[in-house]
Amino acid sequence: MSYAITPPAIPSLPILGSDQRFPVRRVFCIGRNYAEHAREMGATVDKDTPMFFCKPADAIVADGADVPYPQATQDLHHEVEMVVALGAGGRDIPRERAASLIWGYGVGLDLTRRDLQAIAKAKSHPWDVAKGFDHSAPVSALRPAAQVGLSDDTSVSLSINGQLRQQGRLGEMVHGVAEIIAILSTLFELKAGDLIFTGTPAGVSALQRGDRFHAEVAGVATLDGRVV
Repeated sequence: MSYAITPPAIPSLPILGSDQRFPVRRVFCIGRNYAEHAREMGATVDKDTPMFFCKPADAIVADGADVPYPQATQDLHHEVEMVVALGAGGRDIPRERAASLIWGYGVGLDLTRRDLQAIAKAKSHPWDVAKGFDHSAPVSALRPAAQVGLSDDTSVSLSINGQLRQQGRLGEMVHGVAEIIAILSTLFELKAGDLIFTGTPAGVSALQRGDRFHAEVAGVATLDGRVV
């Protein structure tokens, strides 16, 4: 096949213990999946209507690369989240089958231009420019699911310049991983290569140029980087 322009590179993530990489197709995110975070944002949780949004796959920042401070904002916020990578997909997936689709796990930051999000909320506009900008999704190397043992007590945390900013437990999620996958599959056809950001605990706040971050899903993945 001949293309009119050079095809863009496929975004990918490293795999722990392997020279192979995981190609990324789409990036799905769920909002307000920790009740305390919803409260700190002045929102309430509607368990019957989970809120999803997307980031472009090329928003990923991989391999610990520096994160450029984005244009058009004076209020860049961090949101640490466990990231799920799918090795298979489908439509209308039963919750009891969802775990079998998971290829691996990592940790990431859902970076948010909070000032632009506030403007969008006030005008009842979509959040695209607040959430889906360039370099808005730093993600760690992935650990294959067969090597991961998660529990309700598994912690998700973020430190900035050595100071703990966010910490929560997977058991605090409003919608668990299997439920997120099942619901998403009623809205989109999921496929291998999809990533799912599973929500952030309370404690989101601003990042500044020069800040160094350490994100972790305990026993699963870590991500270190800096904002430049």
